[in-house]
Amino acid sequence: MLTTNRLSIAGTVCRTPIKKVSPSGIAHCQFVLEHRSQQQESGFSRKTWCRMPVVISGRQSHIFTQTIIVGSQITVRGFISCHQGRNGLSKLVLHAEQIELIDSGD
Repeated sequence: MLTTNRLSIAGTVCRTPIKKVSPSGIAHCQFVLEHRSQQQESGFSRKTWCRMPVVISGRQSHIFTQTIIVGSQITVRGFISCHQGRNGLSKLVLHAEQIELIDSGD
């Protein structure tokens, strides 16, 4: 069985982070990250774009997310998993293990 599941992506927080505590007392923070870039594919330049839901859980969620607001530019590293929504549709979600603010240079 293959076990590699790592993703690192930079982008802009485009939805207000929602902080919750589960009934078992575990803190969770959810937000959406928007990524835009130019990538090279088969020798051609290609514009890329995506929006990805991000969740971070546990004590680290408070540490990493206390300064994140809509418009924050960040890099997120973690693993992806499939979550089933209330509508029955599945979506990929990035489970963050590390979040870094990108210095805008201002």
